[in-house]
Amino acid sequence: MAFAGKVWRLLRGIKDFLALIFLLLFFWAIFSILTARPSPALVQEGALLLDLKGVVVEERTEVDPLEAFLSGQAPLAEFQVRDVVHALNTAATDERIKTVVLDLTSFVGGGHVHMQTIGEALDRVKAADKPVLTYAIGYGDDAMMLAAHSSEVWVDPLGGAVIAGPGGSRLYYGELLDNLNINARVYKVGTYKSAVEPFSRSDMSPEARENYQQLYGSLWEEWQANVKKARPDINLDLATKTPAEWVQASQGDLAQAALAAGMVDKLGDKVAFGARVAEIAGEDEWDDAPGTFAYTELGAWLADNPVDTEGDAIGVVTIAGEIVDGDAGPGTAGGDRIAALLDDALDEEFKALVVRVDSPGGSVLASEEIRRAILRHKAKEIPIVVSMANVAASGGYWVATPADRIFAEPETITGSIGIFAVIPTFEDAAAEWGVNADGVQSTPLSGQPDLIGGFTPEVDTILQVSIEDGYNDFLTRVAEARGKTTQEVDAIGQGRVWDGGTARQIGLVDQYGGIEDALAYAAEKAGLEEGAWHAQYLGYGPDGYSTLLRSLLMDDDADTARQNSDLFAMVAGQQQALIGQAQLDLNRLLTVRGMQAYCLECPVSPNVAAAKTPPKGWFAKAAAFFAD
Repeated sequence: MAFAGKVWRLLRGIKDFLALIFLLLFFWAIFSILTARPSPALVQEGALLLDLKGVVVEERTEVDPLEAFLSGQAPLAEFQVRDVVHALNTAATDERIKTVVLDLTSFVGGGHVHMQTIGEALDRVKAADKPVLTYAIGYGDDAMMLAAHSSEVWVDPLGGAVIAGPGGSRLYYGELLDNLNINARVYKVGTYKSAVEPFSRSDMSPEARENYQQLYGSLWEEWQANVKKARPDINLDLATKTPAEWVQASQGDLAQAALAAGMVDKLGDKVAFGARVAEIAGEDEWDDAPGTFAYTELGAWLADNPVDTEGDAIGVVTIAGEIVDGDAGPGTAGGDRIAALLDDALDEEFKALVVRVDSPGGSVLASEEIRRAILRHKAKEIPIVVSMANVAASGGYWVATPADRIFAEPETITGSIGIFAVIPTFEDAAAEWGVNADGVQSTPLSGQPDLIGGFTPEVDTILQVSIEDGYNDFLTRVAEARGKTTQEVDAIGQGRVWDGGTARQIGLVDQYGGIEDALAYAAEKAGLEEGAWHAQYLGYGPDGYSTLLRSLLMDDDADTARQNSDLFAMVAGQQQALIGQAQLDLNRLLTVRGMQAYCLECPVSPNVAAAKTPPKGWFAKAAAFFAD
């Protein structure tokens, strides 16, 4: 009995201890939620501080807690472009804000269109006689595009600026797959559909090279024109045409080189920069540390300045990230999820629908599912307007075909009208190791597709003609939407990727403009007067739980690791990007995703990862049917 009593007391002690731990965790979670939620009470007179520690995106992603904790990596902070623009627009007219401060020390990027949109909002702040001051340790292309719209650009004396321009190399695995005796079976339509080339070649095809030289050349011209317009005294030729001589002229001092090229105005550390801001914004009443100033953070400012919801509603559905089958997202365009959002909104009294696209495409089935859901809104005889952001290519263009009018920017990447699928088979590798396939077939399709024994000619033919039929469907949808013949669309299709300026000339885009222009056009067509309508975004962004997870998982080490502190850190970042590219390519090769309308060369936001949802496309289902 004495022993049993001791065991009982031990168990009771463990129970009490666990109860105390869970109680402490509960109160800690409540405290964390309350402190993570921005409060309007934190707004004070002074500067609006935009500390962009991460990436600007069209739509924030949800945090997968299990994946985040298992990876041991903090999630990349994300800032929705519409939130940043709304904050700047309201700051321009609010007397409490004396200046806007951009801290780009840990800024990753976000794409040309998003940078230009934010830059125009910064110009409106300056037009209201409020200076914009920017600080960073290192400036890359996107950061420089933002900084060009500033009144003063500061850089740390140990930092600098390096402009690379669009383009670069990607990995090709054709020879590697040959050496491994892996047969990457490619089914495609489109002379310029280069998404399959990494698996079938060891270098870029002449057709793809021609396409991307034209595309990147146009994007580079647009980037330079935008930066020079915002910062007329900048000498981009010095920094981009003879970069080695430019840096050598400053004895390797990148900060002095940036100053000499007019890319920055002042050299100084963060304390000196903060002292300069304090001259305009005032001293921080709560913190007297060196370099502090009175400021309001983005979250608190947005909480104090909610978006107007008066008047009639214009629905806005966001298609951001790779288009995949299933319920993925936000941040990834799950076909089922987006179609459900659109169907749920059929009961809403929307006066018009704006489709905001920032996607390189993906699953044909998911793209068609979204297109059909948009058509159900069009059947209500309301205006349907598409607004393209950084990229709306391949499947991203497929979902745009129901539009009455398509808006894009000159820097938008679009087109890529083509279809492909890749299925690896291992008959040669298996034979090398003494594994052979044999059996009895009642039809040419028995036991097919056989990934070890290989495909029969009949299966290859069926899959290829299915891809060709999918391409014809794509041509038909575009032709009907754009008032062209399928032959005319085929001539500008074939997987070719276009910049927004050229896309407008060839009739794939109707008008230049951003989301605000698209909304204004939709309101006009709906007969709504100015100020008598508001945009209502379908669905919801990441909840407070995701915000809390981000705040808990973010740490100083991860933040420091993301800083482009010097040229060598930028090189290390590029090395990590190549490793990430190889991982995504391997996943794309080994995962049968069904028929794809995807632009592999189109740049996407840094937070977009390969979709991990199970394949549901009819192409994949056909393969599964053959295997049964």
